[in-house]
Amino acid sequence: MSLTHESYLIGLIGDGVTPSLTPAMHEREGAEHGLLYLYRPIDLTTLGLPAASVGELVRAARNLGFNGLNITHPCKQLVIGHLDEIDDDAARLGAVNTVVIRPDGTTVGHNTDWSGFLNAFRAGLPDAALGRVVQLGAGGAGSAVAYALLTAGVEHLSIVDVDHARAADRAAELASLFPQAVIDGRTTAELASLLEAADGVVHCTPVGMAAHPGAPFDTSLLDPRQWVADIVYRPIETQLVRDARAAGCRVLDGGRMAVGQAVDAFRIFTGIEPDAERMRAHFLELIEREAASEPGSASALAGSAGGR
Repeated sequence: MSLTHESYLIGLIGDGVTPSLTPAMHEREGAEHGLLYLYRPIDLTTLGLPAASVGELVRAARNLGFNGLNITHPCKQLVIGHLDEIDDDAARLGAVNTVVIRPDGTTVGHNTDWSGFLNAFRAGLPDAALGRVVQLGAGGAGSAVAYALLTAGVEHLSIVDVDHARAADRAAELASLFPQAVIDGRTTAELASLLEAADGVVHCTPVGMAAHPGAPFDTSLLDPRQWVADIVYRPIETQLVRDARAAGCRVLDGGRMAVGQAVDAFRIFTGIEPDAERMRAHFLELIEREAASEPGSASALAGSAGGR
């Protein structure tokens, strides 16, 4: 028998999370540190529960002795009203993906989407030019990535989305948080001219996933002086990643963000510093095994653009 301070029981709440690689990453890293660490998906689809049930599930996890939860689509905003506290970054983003359940039962929300990308960006693209950056996609993952880019020091961020109003709204929200930067929402029709002046490009849409193959834009527009980051990680080698490498660009694949999220959540749950490179190696092993055993299957499509 173990008590909550002697072992770790963690869950992942969201739609279609059963194929997630996050539980395996956490459990392997826990074992490396000699921890009793159990991580289980709590799949709303499998359970037949609506997203609105997230509060009930958080309370159940607290009552059952869980140490923490990861939260993914479509519950990252909904969970906030059911928590006792959220940290400043999660409050600014309006989204929580990591919940700590303290020994006294109180709950604290964090967001490791932005910090996971930031740490991955700094490690994978050190000394990247931050003058002008173009980001494709203004959705939930895009919000976290944009927040990370601006925290890293990007001077001029252009957010491009098929929904120009969404891009403009996101830019306005971020401008209030980062007044030192120039942030604008732009249309896809402006993309070619924006790319011409860009130091770097970040991709935050589903294009490139197994279910949405192809590149998100004409990659012949890329220049070798530019860096390119993708957040799609199933597959790791997206069309954008391959084309950017072929063009001579420095590249950050989507797996870096996926691992970065897990690294930060593990630290928050345990207070122990995980080995990020070891977790990255394990993640790539899991991806390779999945691709070999179930090519084109549903498991290869789940949670692969900044999700879990």
